[in-house]
Amino acid sequence: MNRARITLSPEDRARLASAHPAALSGAPGERMRTLLLIAAAAGIALFGFWRLGFNFDRIGSGIVQLGHFVTLMLPPNPGTQLPLYMHALGETLAIAFLGTLGGAILAFPFGFLAAKNVIPNIFAHFAVRRVLDTVRGIDRLIWALIYVTVVGLGPFAGILAIATASFGELGKLFSEAVEALDRKPVEGVTSTGGSQVEAVRFGMLPQVLPVLASQLLYYFESNARQSTIVGIVGAGGLGLHLAEQIRVLEWQKVSFLILMMLVMVAVIDFISSRLRFSIIGRARLEP
Repeated sequence: MNRARITLSPEDRARLASAHPAALSGAPGERMRTLLLIAAAAGIALFGFWRLGFNFDRIGSGIVQLGHFVTLMLPPNPGTQLPLYMHALGETLAIAFLGTLGGAILAFPFGFLAAKNVIPNIFAHFAVRRVLDTVRGIDRLIWALIYVTVVGLGPFAGILAIATASFGELGKLFSEAVEALDRKPVEGVTSTGGSQVEAVRFGMLPQVLPVLASQLLYYFESNARQSTIVGIVGAGGLGLHLAEQIRVLEWQKVSFLILMMLVMVAVIDFISSRLRFSIIGRARLEP
């Protein structure tokens, strides 16, 4: 659509500037505060670089060393361990799937308990939110180290780590999705004599389930990447073999494992994106 361009005469510009000087030129105090904020941010950044030993020479030498490692990685070659790596790929997918599913099952009721429009009691709401904050505040890698110590090496520790971290993060996302839904269907159920449970079942769930399903698919994609990281500390999957091959300097096998991870993430991203668009589109078509 073509839009007409409006050209102001110098007289109109002068009258506009005199009528709204602050909007056009900005108040001196506002400009000074903006400059001070920019200067403070730049000063903090420079201090951080200096305090942490930022060095352009080290960056240059690191890039050269990285280029040397890349030449050692080519061509990717699994050697005789391709069946072992394919089994590890299956373990990685299983860790991501079971961990995401377990975290979602735990997060589903907590998402409703943490929503203000479901639990109006401020103390109960505060307690549930703090539980989710505590669990979410610990990274998956730390959970993996804890569970490796508790249950031993292997994919079971990875599943527990992914499930625990996903529980805290999905619980927060689920609660925010519940709080953002339209209240009219809920009020319609309660106005006809429905109980609070029926209001959640027939007024909230039909609205919030497509959003939760979309978030769950995204987290499965994200956890597929994270499951390789937790494997580095002994929680099974491709990450365990990746750490072993790096230690013995088998760079061609390292590059093959990295290539496997990239292909896995790309395939999961493609499938989950199609499923998310299908779920969202179906939800919009429903009355």
